[in-house]
Amino acid sequence: MKQTQQELQQIITDFTSRISAIPENEFKAKPNPTKWSKQEVLGHLIDSAQNNLRRFIVAQYAVSPPHIIYDQDFWVLSSDYGNSPKEETIQFWWLINRQIYRVLETMPSSSYSKVCHTDRNEMELHTLQWLATDYVKHMKHHLNQIIPGSFNIVYP
Repeated sequence: MKQTQQELQQIITDFTSRISAIPENEFKAKPNPTKWSKQEVLGHLIDSAQNNLRRFIVAQYAVSPPHIIYDQDFWVLSSDYGNSPKEETIQFWWLINRQIYRVLETMPSSSYSKVCHTDRNEMELHTLQWLATDYVKHMKHHLNQIIPGSFNIVYP
């Protein structure tokens, strides 16, 4: 878990300024009407962070594995990231990831093996350790969409 925490810390430190440097017209431009803009991709990462933050906390105390599912298209559409101020979106991404970092940093190692359902059918049951590692991989995948070539990763 320490390596995952360190990676997360490094990413949010390095990429906040890199994302901020993207010109606003490029950040908000949709590659086509059915694809997310770079800002909407960052918004998706915010939504993913919100859902994972809840998983990292609730799974530690829940008596039975919690069911925390995420409909990504609905969340991005509902949050209207495409029309949000660029600076607010970037700040929100930074803040929520700092919070995830703090939660992972203070999580007792005895909680790493606690589990959470991540789909409606209760078929996907993952440990908090797995979710934290996957969270960083997922972030790298989408940061490559915002700033191509940032990470050498294939996801999933």
